[in-house]
Amino acid sequence: MSLEPLADQQLAAVVTYLEMRARPVLAVPSSPLRLERWVRPTSDEYRRLFRRVGAPWLWFSRLVMDEGELGAILGSDAVELFRVVAEDEGEAGLLELDFREPESCELAFVGLVPELAGRGHGRWLLAEAVEHAWRPGVARVHVHTCSLDHPAALAAYRRAGFMPVRRAVETFADPRLAGVLPSDCAPQVPLLGTPTSGAASCA
Repeated sequence: MSLEPLADQQLAAVVTYLEMRARPVLAVPSSPLRLERWVRPTSDEYRRLFRRVGAPWLWFSRLVMDEGELGAILGSDAVELFRVVAEDEGEAGLLELDFREPESCELAFVGLVPELAGRGHGRWLLAEAVEHAWRPGVARVHVHTCSLDHPAALAAYRRAGFMPVRRAVETFADPRLAGVLPSDCAPQVPLLGTPTSGAASCA
C-alpha cells in the first residue's frame, strides 16, 4: 500500500464505471416531478442548471469546456437533454443521455438540485433515465460516478441494475481555487490554498 501526495491545488477521486447489458425490470415510481425534453438550450442556460445541480459535488467539466465543443454536444441529434421540473420550484434537475457511441447510451449527467436531496426523487429520476436510455439498437447503457459524488450515488446505480466494471483514479485542479466554482462549494472536501476571485456563494 502506498500514498501518493498531491499538491494543494489538486484533488483526486476514485471513478467507478458501471454498465448494464440488458434492460432491467425497473418500475418508474410516481413523483410530483416531471421530466421535460430540453431541445438545444443555449450554453448559458445549460451551464446555469449544470452548476446548480452539480456544484455541491464539484461538477465543473462543462463549465470550463470550450464554447464550440459544448455547443456541438448541446446541438447534437445524438444527445438528448431533459430538465426535471417541479411545479412550485421550477427547474429541479438535469438528465443528459449520450447516444453518440453506436449501440450504446451513456447517462452523461443525472442529478437533482440540492434542495430536493433526501426526498426519494433520485430513485424516480434514475428509473426515468434507464427507461429513456433503452430503445431499439441500444445494447449497453453505462454511467460513471466518483468518490466526490453524492455518497448514495454508487448504491443507487447498483440498485437500478448497473454493474461495476472498472475503476480509475482521476486527479484535477480544484475548480474552487481557480474561481470556476465558489469557494464554499462542497465543504465536505477541504479547500487547501487561497481561491482567486469568482462567484461569491454556492447557494
